[in-house]
Parts: sequence; C-alpha cells; structure tokens
Amino acid sequence: MRSASLALLATVALCAPAARGEGPPPKLAFPLACQIGRDCEVQHYVDRDPGPGARDYHCGTRTYQGHNGIDIRLLDMAEQRRGVDVLAAAAGRVARLRDGVPDISIRAPGAPNIANIECGNGVVIDHGGGWETQYCHMARGSLRVKVGDMVIAGQALGKVGLSGDTEFPHLHITVRHAGQVVDPFAPAAPPGSCGAKAPLWTAAAEHALAYKAGAILNAGFAPGPVSMGAVEEAAVGAVSPGSPALVAYVRAIGVDGGDAISLTLFGPDGGVLAQARQPVASYKDQQLVFVGRKRPPAGWAKGTYAAVARIERPGQPPVERRFSLPL
Repeated sequence: MRSASLALLATVALCAPAARGEGPPPKLAFPLACQIGRDCEVQHYVDRDPGPGARDYHCGTRTYQGHNGIDIRLLDMAEQRRGVDVLAAAAGRVARLRDGVPDISIRAPGAPNIANIECGNGVVIDHGGGWETQYCHMARGSLRVKVGDMVIAGQALGKVGLSGDTEFPHLHITVRHAGQVVDPFAPAAPPGSCGAKAPLWTAAAEHALAYKAGAILNAGFAPGPVSMGAVEEAAVGAVSPGSPALVAYVRAIGVDGGDAISLTLFGPDGGVLAQARQPVASYKDQQLVFVGRKRPPAGWAKGTYAAVARIERPGQPPVERRFSLPL
C-alpha cells in the first residue's frame, strides 16, 4: 500500500536550489498541526533514486518510485474526522488551489476516478524566487484561503483529508524550484546521494522530522482479534473486566526486510501472558501484529496490564513502545 501523491503540475526530477540572481530558498516550518511520535508520523520521503529503483535521502526504503514529496500521516480516520490543520510552511502568495474532490480511499468501493486530480484538494504557495510548496489530500470544503491571498508561516490553509490518490489520511507536501522537485532534506545534494545536506527546514521542524527507519503508528488493547481496517477506523472496541479476551496490538510503518516486530503482553503481576515475534520478509508500508489471551475462568485479575512492542533491525537500537491498561 503506497499512496501515489502526484502533483498538480507534476515532475519528479530533483534539482539544486536557487541559481544566481534568483531568490534564496524559504525556510520551511513543520506543515501540520500534529506532533510526530504522538499523533502523526512520516510515512514516505522523496525518492532520490534517479533510476527505476526507490531510495530516500537516508538511502533507506521509506519511499517509492517517483514519489515527489513528504507524506505525514495521521494515526487513523478518527484523527482526521476531529480535524487537523494543514499549515503554510513559509510565507508567500496562494498561487493555485483545488477543492471539491470527495474524501474517500482509492480502495473503497465506488471510489471516483482521480485521473489528473491525484493531489485531490490542495494548495500551492508561491514563495518568490521560483520557489513553491504544494499541499495535497486536504479535506473537501476545508480550504480557508483563496488564490491571491498572502499567508504567513504557520497559517492554517485547511485540514487533512482523504482526497485524491490516497488510502489513508495524510498531508503530502512537495517543494519545487523553477518547476522541479526539491528534496527539502538535501536540496543541493546530487540525485542518488545519501544524508541530509543543508536542509530547508527550520531547526524546530528538522528536529521534529528526524529520520526514523521505522515507527510504531498505533498501539492499544482490544477485546478480541484486530484487523487493519478496525485500527484505521479506530474501531477496535474497548476492553472491560467482562471482555472474552485481552489483546495487545501495534501497527508498525516503514518496516523493512530483515526487521522483526516483537510484542509481549504482561499481567498485573508482571508475568508474561502472551508474546510473539514476527519477522518481516520485505518492505511493508504497514504491518499489524497482535497477541492475546482468553479470559480465565476466574475472570481478569484486577490491576494494570502492560505491553511492550519493538521493531528490531540488525545493527540498530530497537524502536520501542510501552503501553498499559488498568482493569
């Protein structure tokens, strides 16, 4: 599952920053009213591989062929329905926009044809000197600006939606100079090179967007087996003392071949109730793992149940999430 977030005016060629006589590049603030690691995560980066392969600026796999921007993903559809503001990354003038595209996953039955409107509802801001940023997949009817408006960094443009060529609620932001795509993590680096080089982000945004080889997007407890659809809809159900089972689950994103996802469920006394370790054979945009235990005849012991999830990658510290549930 990879969202093909194409541009209103599409090109996938990477370019260097401003040539002599043109304006300097803008400094880009974090473009979404969320916090990485709490209620959003980066799903995809710009594809820096000039050939048929795909490689992000860290020489990792968290991109796909021809992907021309950064995808910042919300936890689930419940977050999208609550409303999360898309923010202007820098000051400028609204040059183009589109509204009216329905919010529906391209995988949903009856999804409309999105040919030539892959960006969905979106805004393009002209920052001068040939620089522009584009914001895609916004919610229909949420746009707060019009063509010609002057905006400042951090100003709300609208809200995250599910419009255009996407399967999950997220913001796709593309940076261009002179009509060509620029990777904001390494704007002057040659295509195919690795590592952040003179990023366009502000210091705060650069810190927030620190590269992760993989991440745990969702973690929680459920009263029975869990499906990817239920996690996406935030509809896994609540656990109560009378629940027939106690299940811990995690949804990991950006996991690669050779990784393993481990999950352990502990009882109130610290004893292990259930555990699993799932190897990952090849890159996965998202992977769901859950473990659980049926309710014992005497019922659930009172106390706090806990779980620990880890994404294990050879040669790297594990990505870990601990979470708990009082019963």
